[in-house]
Formats: sequence, structure tokens, C-alpha cells
Amino acid sequence: MRNRRRLSGSLRAYLRWPLLLTSLLVVMNICIYMIDRKASVVMTCFIVLYLVIALSLFFVKRPSIMGDMVRFASNYGQVQSKLLKELSLPYAVIDSTGKMLWANDEFCDIIHSERRARHAITNIFPEITNDILPLSEMDVEVHLSYGDANYKVVLRRVLIPDFEENSYYMEDETTIQNTSYLIAMYLHDETEIVGLQKENRDQRQIIGLLYIDNYEEALESVDEVRRSLLTALVDRKINKYMQSIDAVIKKIEKDKYIFVFQNKYMQQLQSNRFSILEEVRSVNIGNEMSVTISMGLGVNADTYMRGYEFARAAIDLALGRGGDQAVIKEGEKISYYGGKSVTVEKNTRVKARVKAHALREFVEAKDKIVIMGHSIGDVDSFGAAIGMYRIAKTLGKKAHIVINEVTSSVRPILSRFTNNPDYEEDMFLNSPSAIQTVDMNTLLIVVDVNRPSYTECPELLELTKTIVILDHHRQTGEAVENAVLSYIEPYASSSCEMVAEILQYIGDGLKLRQCEADAMYAGIVIDTNNFLNKTGVRTFEAAAYLRRSGADVTRIRKAFRTEMPEYITKAAAITSTEVFMDKYAFAECSSEGVDSPTVLGAQVANELLNINNMKASFVFTQFNGKIYISARSIDELNVQVVMEKLGGGGHMSVAGAQLIDCTLAEAMQKVKDVLTKMTEEGDI
Repeated sequence: MRNRRRLSGSLRAYLRWPLLLTSLLVVMNICIYMIDRKASVVMTCFIVLYLVIALSLFFVKRPSIMGDMVRFASNYGQVQSKLLKELSLPYAVIDSTGKMLWANDEFCDIIHSERRARHAITNIFPEITNDILPLSEMDVEVHLSYGDANYKVVLRRVLIPDFEENSYYMEDETTIQNTSYLIAMYLHDETEIVGLQKENRDQRQIIGLLYIDNYEEALESVDEVRRSLLTALVDRKINKYMQSIDAVIKKIEKDKYIFVFQNKYMQQLQSNRFSILEEVRSVNIGNEMSVTISMGLGVNADTYMRGYEFARAAIDLALGRGGDQAVIKEGEKISYYGGKSVTVEKNTRVKARVKAHALREFVEAKDKIVIMGHSIGDVDSFGAAIGMYRIAKTLGKKAHIVINEVTSSVRPILSRFTNNPDYEEDMFLNSPSAIQTVDMNTLLIVVDVNRPSYTECPELLELTKTIVILDHHRQTGEAVENAVLSYIEPYASSSCEMVAEILQYIGDGLKLRQCEADAMYAGIVIDTNNFLNKTGVRTFEAAAYLRRSGADVTRIRKAFRTEMPEYITKAAAITSTEVFMDKYAFAECSSEGVDSPTVLGAQVANELLNINNMKASFVFTQFNGKIYISARSIDELNVQVVMEKLGGGGHMSVAGAQLIDCTLAEAMQKVKDVLTKMTEEGDI
């Protein structure tokens, strides 16, 4: 305290200036002495008198001056302390452990419980934990709500020396000695700002598109006199639902609507999981086919045009996934709702004819054609590629098929093309050779897959701008960008079925060879599980076309027979089946000694569906450092939604996923967690 009461700086210099001036007078007296001794004696007397007076004043008045200074400092400290304590900004000081040491009146009025805060500020504000307390000179900001108000909390680290000269701030000075630093805490009320931000978000306009998936087919399934009634009922359901969210809706075509509503109703739509899907599906006035709708919504776009683009992308994705669902696109984030019903097969093949003519134009415009399917290709992927190859050769173009790993299911079919004088030696290429072949004047045709990361050689997608997509799997958020032609039909049983339809419209006397017809027929057989899954009228029409082209069922059946070790592995997997929730079959399929473990896993998954009361089957295969999941169902569970939550995809009844950096047990638990959560949320 003695050091603190010692005068220093400018004040001490100011009080000592008379003594410092004495030395100047002495020097001056010496100079006078050299000029005139008598004058010097007189000057000396005056200097001595001046020095005596100055010393007397300095020592006599110093205590009085110090007293005045102390009183001023005390008054100033009290005023400053009072101002800080009554400051309208809530302010507090906490130590490095999170205990409140001092707070002004405004802060105490907010927290109401100063005693709890002295134990730990977390007792008042749970968001302010020791982990977020500032450890450097950088301020930490925390946004939280307390009571009915919202606050921005600023935490500022302050070293102890900054408090030493203002220790009257602290009620417990021992804390200063035991703590290396303190933390100043400011509360800024931002309730009004948060309210305005919320109001701004709530009033933001969301643009949506609503399409009736099967308008023509549903009308044809009801008597002509009731068709207008069916249309009116669907319109009424849609308009009533839109009125509940204060939406403006306009019919732009007989089966298409556009609507606009405020963002504050989005939570309501998501909480009831777009109940309009079920309401429209429940309309029944004797129609054999239920009416289904698809919705696409663009959320949080910067402009209305951008929001409309989001809505267009969302509705395209909903239709590409089979319809009967709502898709929300928020930037790169995409959410799916619905999609529980089986996709309805289109009776008309007009779309196939249009796509065939467009495909022909692209093939004729390019010098080279490169065709690829998905990695670890199956028979459907291979058969579809063979069909595209035949189109290219019919139109007189050089064509190649990219294939890296030949599975056991594909090998018997592939062997009929290798070393065959009717086909070029470079008909099949691996990825490195394909990369060297593809250039900007090459047409790249992707079959049986629409996700870039799942293709046989993703690098090819960057090497050419002319890309054609032909697939029957439902679309996901990952898609091939800038495809000049995209033909994705989830209702189709297989890619080979789609290619078989296209072949019939290419023209120029296209004729399949027997081995090509076998390959495509085999693809349909495999993907439909011997015409049991997703088989429609057009599936049998495609099969009939291939049979007329020379496909032999007996020859195909012999090609699909399995080796004894694989049959034993399949039997062991079925034996180890575990039943989850009394309706889901889980099995582990070994990959040891098996040529194509993933294909075998899919076969096991199909077999498990033959067990009574099983709604779905999941088979797990560990192969090449990954866990492959084959998911199958009949019609009671959309396994595609389940697999999408694990990064996979597929169809409603046939889907799969690939997991890395996890064990078989962990993979099984992840699927179980997804099924449990979907059941609790009502998705199942």
C-alpha cells in the first residue's frame, strides 16, 4: 500500500519544480560571481532565502496535498463503483472456474439468484460451461435464452493487474491473489433482434410444385361418369390442405400445381410428414388405382427465381424416385418424406420412343461410344451395356464397354463375347484404357446407375461433356451433372427392360444376336428374382421381345447355377439368420472362398423373404475392406429409405449400402438403430 501512496509521474515533477529551479539559480549565481562579486553575494542571500522557503513549503504542505489526493481518489473510486454498479448494461466478473465474484444491479435483477451464480455461473446459464470460457485474449460470444429474453453473452479474459488498481470492484479480494486472471461477462439483450429475425424467417416465401403422378391411369381405372368427381375430390383435398397453411395455389396444368406459402408453416408440414400424400391416396370412389401426388419445395433461397429452381429440382427428384413423396431442397441439403407406395407402371411407351429417338441423335453425332455400368457389375448392368453396344454398332459407331471386375454371375455371360470373332478384341476395356480412349468427342452412356461415385470409372464423367444416363434405380441427392439425356424410370423392373424397349424404336433394321438377347433376358430374370419382384406388363413385353430375338431360358438357367462351396456358404448364412423386432431378418454372409460375395449376399436376401411374416431382409457381407448390405422387401417396407440413411440407395423393394471403417456387428447395429428410429417416428 506504501507504493500505491507514493507520488509518481507528472504530479511528483510538478511538486518538485521549485527545488529543481534552485540548481538553475545556483548556476546563474556562479556566472554573476565571475562578473561582479558584490552582486553575487546579494544573489546568494536571495537564493538561500528562496531555498529555505521552498523546502518549508514542500515538507509542510506535502501531507496536506497527499490528503487531498487520497480524498479525491476515494471519492472518484466511489463514484466509479456506483456508476458501474448502477450501469444499465448487465455486467459481472467470474473467475477461471466459472464462479461469479461480483455483479452489478442490472445483472442481479436478471438472474434473480445471486447465490446460485456464486457457486457456478452454469447454474444460471447452462450454456456457459468451463469448456467455452476464454483462454486467450479473444472474446467468446454465446447466444442463449433466459426466461423470456434472448441474450448475447460476451466473455472477456482480463489479467489480474488490470484489477489491482480497481480492487474495489471485488467483494472478495482473496480471489485475486489465488487466480491468475478473471473473466468479465457482459449481457446484451437481443430479444427484439431475435424476434425480428424470426419474423423475417417466418415471412420468407417458399415456392412449391405439386404434381399428380398417375392422373391419366387413375382416371382410366374409374367409370367415365365418375371421372369428373374423382378430379374434383382430389382438387378439394389439395386446396383444403393449402388453405390450412395459408398458401396461394394455382393449377398450371390438369395435373400440375404451383403454390406459395410462408416459411412459418414449414414446421407444421414436416411434423405431420406431409399428410396430404395420405389424404389424396385415400380418395376412393370406385377407382381401382389410388391417386398419388409428388411435391417439391425450395427452401431458404436467396431469390424467388432461385427458390423456383430448387422446387423444380426437388420435384424432378421426387418423380425420379417413383413419386408419392415430398422432397425439400434447401441448398445442398435434401429431405424426403413419404414414398411408401409401390410405383405404378406406365402403360404407354411414348416416353421410351422419345428417348430412343434422342439417343439415336446423340449416337450418330459422335465418333466413339463408351458404355459403363456400376462398380462390381451385375447381370442387369452387363445386359444393358450389351444392348447399348448393339445400338452403337447398328449405327456404325465404334463402341467399348468398361468393366473392371468380373463377378461369378457375369462371367458365364461374358465368356460368350470374349474370343468371339463376331466382336472386336477391344470390346471390353478396363478403367485405365477407357480413360485413354475417352475424349470430348465421345458419347458416354451410363447404365443401371445414376450416382457418380458408384460408376465403374467416375473419372470418365469429367473427360466428356456428352453423357447419357439410363437407369431404373430411384434418384438420390447425388446425381451426374450436365447429362444431355437422362432416362430414369423407377417403375421399370430392370435396366435391361428399358433398353429392350429402346431397341425396338431405334430402327435401321436392328437385330439382336442370340448371345446378346441371352444377356439382356438374364438381366431381367436376375433383377426381378425370376419375375417375382416389380414385374409388370411391360416387363413381360420386353421379355417376349428378347425371346423372339433368340433368348434361351434353359441356357440362361444353366449359366446361373452355383458352385457347391457357394451353395454351402449360402446355406450357412441362412442358418445364422437373426430375427429383429419379429419381422426383420438379419444374416451374415461369409466372403471366404466365394468368387462374388456381394452377389451371393443378394441371393441370400431374396431367399430370406420366403420366410413367413418377414417384412424385410438385410444381409451383411464383409469384402475388400467394406461392409456390403443387401436389403430386400416385398411391399411392406421401403428398404430404399432405410439404406439412404446409411448412405446407400436403390428401390423400394431392392436396395443396398456400403459401409467403411466399421465391423459387421457395428453395421448390424446401425441398421437396427435406423429401423428402431423410423418405427418410433412413424415412418414404418
